[in-house]
Amino acid sequence: MSIRIGNRSPCRCLFVPPHILDHIAKVTAVSDAKPHPATLTAAASKQLRDQRRRAVVDLVALTAAQEGQARRVVFDCDRGVDFDAARKVRGEGDPPVGRPESADAAYDSVGAVLEYYSKVLRRNSLDDLGLDINAYVNYGENFDNAFWDGSHIVLGTGDGEIFTDFSQSREVMGHELAHGVVEHTANLEYNGQSGALNEHFADVFGSLADQHSQGLTAQSANWLIGDEIMAPGLYGEALRSMAHPGTAYDNPLKGRDPQPSHMQDYYAGPLDNQGVHRNSGIPNRAFYLTAAEIGADEAGLIWYQGLLNLWPTATFPDAATVISAQARILVRDKVVTHRNGVQVVRSAFRAVGIL
Repeated sequence: MSIRIGNRSPCRCLFVPPHILDHIAKVTAVSDAKPHPATLTAAASKQLRDQRRRAVVDLVALTAAQEGQARRVVFDCDRGVDFDAARKVRGEGDPPVGRPESADAAYDSVGAVLEYYSKVLRRNSLDDLGLDINAYVNYGENFDNAFWDGSHIVLGTGDGEIFTDFSQSREVMGHELAHGVVEHTANLEYNGQSGALNEHFADVFGSLADQHSQGLTAQSANWLIGDEIMAPGLYGEALRSMAHPGTAYDNPLKGRDPQPSHMQDYYAGPLDNQGVHRNSGIPNRAFYLTAAEIGADEAGLIWYQGLLNLWPTATFPDAATVISAQARILVRDKVVTHRNGVQVVRSAFRAVGIL
């Protein structure tokens, strides 16, 4: 079946990793029957990843905006894939629309993420200049994914058997919009260790934005990524665990979570742009260990300052060195109040074999 992708900017990130979609597609494949939505999603996602590899980011365009206040606009794709055919259903300051429910959920989730950036990170939207956020809901027929395409957040409806509507998860919104922050800061290349760091920072700020919106702490949060989009039959499963990488799921449909939590198990193969979704578990674990010790907000400030000082080809050791240096500066300036914050950060990176 031919799947046409919308005619906008190339995709930067897909929320559900390809190894999960590929496994689901294999176990749900039935000859002489209509392909399972996961099979179609896997094919569409591959097209989106291929588009991303061909993308060239225009750094001049990224820095040319004038500072303002971010506005939210939500569009309903009505299960289509052509963005130009999508209908605008809610703009900044408009009252709730009620139908589709996904429009109001997406509007509120974008607001929650922007509020976290503003109140905790002191950042004005994704570009720090008040970039407007366009959200497209009900994308594709039972599309089992969500993605940031460089200019829009796009949310599938899910198939109802494995994944539910992606617009209902603030964590999904936080993760995908965080890719926009990475794009406007370090612009980490999406392959190898720099790509795993790209996914890592998206997990960090996606999780923290969700925690902030719910008033959770490092101790009360579950540190699971994607648990909110699991259909009832997969209750308790997730896509990733920041606290314990490799334990997020283990079932016939999705397979077994392959994320390593230590460099000794680092995936060096070619799949998924050299393991960007798998190997992100290693720095994720380091962040969790730091947050559990000094608190999520202060750990997030350290990681954010680290991101601002990284570069496109940064590796895990580069990130550990830069983040540790930023911890020292923030503790010295009393922005971070935990007096042993530097040692906690270094210890966390050593615990996962990076330093």
